[in-house]
Amino acid sequence: MRPLRILIVEDSPSDVRLIREALKDAKVPVQITVARDGVDAIELLRQSETGRSARPDMVLLDLNLPRKNGKEVLAEIKASPGLKQIPVLVMTSSTSEEDVAEVYELNANCYITKPSDLQEYVHVVRAIEDFWFLTATLPDHFPPAATASYRPAYAH
Repeated sequence: MRPLRILIVEDSPSDVRLIREALKDAKVPVQITVARDGVDAIELLRQSETGRSARPDMVLLDLNLPRKNGKEVLAEIKASPGLKQIPVLVMTSSTSEEDVAEVYELNANCYITKPSDLQEYVHVVRAIEDFWFLTATLPDHFPPAATASYRPAYAH
């Protein structure tokens, strides 16, 4: 069984550390890649579209990111024919109903509010593991990008 490839888009080193810690004993092997901001996340995803890196099986996305926020990243992922199949789990500290509604309008696969308690944080990450790694069925591979040269209209 190949490892489940997870792209964590998170600027908080402590949150990344918590996620890594919670997944270190995962029942499914995981390979974690971290992007510290939205620009780096999109670059990594574009590399996977062109075959220069492995495509993630899942994205854990924070909303409050430097350089390009999580909503912008989510919109680009879901607008791309070659990336839109990747499940995107928004995991953020925001409890705003407006954020929840907007993220689902942008086709996020779920919205998770980060717990402030360490034990609860680990519990939430393990719940993600239980559902997304063990219950849900993810494709073994993604089809080739329909438009590998896809770029949003505002990118030059």
